[in-house]
Amino acid sequence: MLGPVQPERSEIEPVLDAVAGFAREYLAGLDQRPVKAPGLEAQLAAFREPLPEQGIGARDALAKLLERAGDAALATGGPRCYHFVLGGTTPAALGADLAAAVLDQVAFAWASSPMAVTLERLCLDWLKELFELPRELTGVMTTGATMANFVGLAAARQWWSERHGADVSEVGLAKLPPVPVFSSGHVHASTKKCLALLGIGRRSLEVLARDELGTLDLARLRARLVELRGAPAILVANAGEVNAGAFDPIADMAALAEEFGCWLHVDGAFGLFARLSPRTRRLTEGAERAHSLTVDGHKWLNVPYDCGFAFVRDGALLGRAFAYAAAYLPAADDPAPNFGSLGPESSRRARALPVWATLAAYGREGQRAMVERHLDLAQHLARRIDESPDLERLAEVPLCIVCFRYNPRTLAEDALDALNTRLGEALLADGRFWVGTTKYAGRVAFRPALVNWRIGEGELDELVRVVRELGARVAAPS
Repeated sequence: MLGPVQPERSEIEPVLDAVAGFAREYLAGLDQRPVKAPGLEAQLAAFREPLPEQGIGARDALAKLLERAGDAALATGGPRCYHFVLGGTTPAALGADLAAAVLDQVAFAWASSPMAVTLERLCLDWLKELFELPRELTGVMTTGATMANFVGLAAARQWWSERHGADVSEVGLAKLPPVPVFSSGHVHASTKKCLALLGIGRRSLEVLARDELGTLDLARLRARLVELRGAPAILVANAGEVNAGAFDPIADMAALAEEFGCWLHVDGAFGLFARLSPRTRRLTEGAERAHSLTVDGHKWLNVPYDCGFAFVRDGALLGRAFAYAAAYLPAADDPAPNFGSLGPESSRRARALPVWATLAAYGREGQRAMVERHLDLAQHLARRIDESPDLERLAEVPLCIVCFRYNPRTLAEDALDALNTRLGEALLADGRFWVGTTKYAGRVAFRPALVNWRIGEGELDELVRVVRELGARVAAPS
């Protein structure tokens, strides 16, 4: 009787050949693929089987996986997916990410991978140049903007506790007063999640909005800061709200932070890329004055999931907040970079490889040109919506998100909400495009976000046609 199937070096070549063949075929048809393949449910069902007692080996396992994967996966990297804010993967980043898997580096510290740490440090410097941020900021790569927000707000929490004469990372929050956190109605769900994870609590966040769109009420913010009588507080500025791409007045918030001695955190998951174009840079004025900033790599930078960046003005706060010590680990005063002690993760993938590759391949001008092309595409989609008698744009388009709804002009508001909810379900069931619904100013709406390098006018024209086609079908009497 043969023994258990074990990994063999001889399996590597056929595995690489199989993956390379699959990648070529999949990517060659990605521009034409619907986001959801017609066979999705069947392929998902085929995966649901008991754990095998005896393995089938790498070659057969890969063949089985790849046979199903193309139709089981959503084509989120293609030019028809506008749900959430999903970027694609540039050719340079794709190649480097494959290399990262092959090299399998642990980007914890210099001792675990000098190359990964060197490239991460270099890429963070390049990103500061790209976004025109102060060179003295300390950066760290994360899984995405949520964990980047976690890093920035952890530094803010550390600063806040030290202003109260305590070290929260050592003694906790139990004997400290509540942490005052202020933002506008544009605040992202990830900020609330991070406040919960940090023990600050979601309810500590006070939203100061002067209208149903969530616009920051600066007068109320000033009044609340006056009421604190010099006690430290955290301000969260939002660079790119997810429904329409709106921005908080970051420069005004920076001025208040400086006047009242507050911490300013800027959530710039995709909106910080507005700094790359003279057409939109004004939206981010003041971000360079922040104490912490965050941005996603897998959105407008178009590197693979998962990738984000956090920047903090006082890097020593990160060292205290994320201290990670043991006899076998690098010492806290080790002069070599130790990213595992500057952020939440110790086991860290070498995310810097695809970031370095895409920045090296396309440079500052290539990144700027991509942002400006998406700005143009968003305006093109806005015009197509405005020209359609049964579509209604609900907001201005300052960046790359176009907020609209289907409106045959014959229904009351509550009926329109119900109709657009059904249309959203129909769009996802149809699968040709992937656009989810949201609530904007209390109305059910669509908010396609355009950050994938593959998108062109043709896909957007077809999106309008499909929305109108399905809208008419959903609106028709049973």
